Amino acid sequence: MNLTKRREALKRVYMPVGIALYRLHFPPNFITLLSLAFGMASAYAFYNGKLLTAASLLLLSGLFDLADGMVARLSEKASKFGAVFDWLADKWVDGFVLGAVGYTYAGPLTAITVVTASMLHSFIKPVVYAEIGYQERSKGKIKDPLEGVGFFGRPETHLTLILFAILERFHTPLGLELGIKLIAVLTLSSLLLRILYLYRHYGREYE
Repeated sequence: MNLTKRREALKRVYMPVGIALYRLHFPPNFITLLSLAFGMASAYAFYNGKLLTAASLLLLSGLFDLADGMVARLSEKASKFGAVFDWLADKWVDGFVLGAVGYTYAGPLTAITVVTASMLHSFIKPVVYAEIGYQERSKGKIKDPLEGVGFFGRPETHLTLILFAILERFHTPLGLELGIKLIAVLTLSSLLLRILYLYRHYGREYE
């Protein structure tokens, strides 16, 4: 799947949002803060069973998360702090949303598993940057081999949650219990692919 590899194609979806926020002179870090706020509100709505509200808020959170980087580049206000803040906001949202859905619809063990899998799937990349390095950094975006390795990351997770929230809301057999367990399995599988990739390419290198 790996929608991250299709970032250029996805621009058609979020570019109008980014341009509008840029023209309204929204600071990039404030847009990141809005993404965080929408994400936290989504987690709260999931926990309270407001599923269509939760799905809508999660979609807004994702759009604002994609738009903040675009606004930073258009306004020439990209900063290292902004990149770090964006990363932290993403992980904060993911932890709360996945934890809320997992705990509410599938139980504590599933919640712990899916949050841990999601964090490790993302965390492996900065570890690789620090220990192995990366190919290129262009306008705040790091290009590295892991970008194309794996198939189930943050965009796929959010889309799956939105889809299964709608299915749960309309009382189909394919509800959020299945959805969150599917996310856990697919995220762990994608993480394993990344680990195997690193082992094949760097497992026999010694300092």
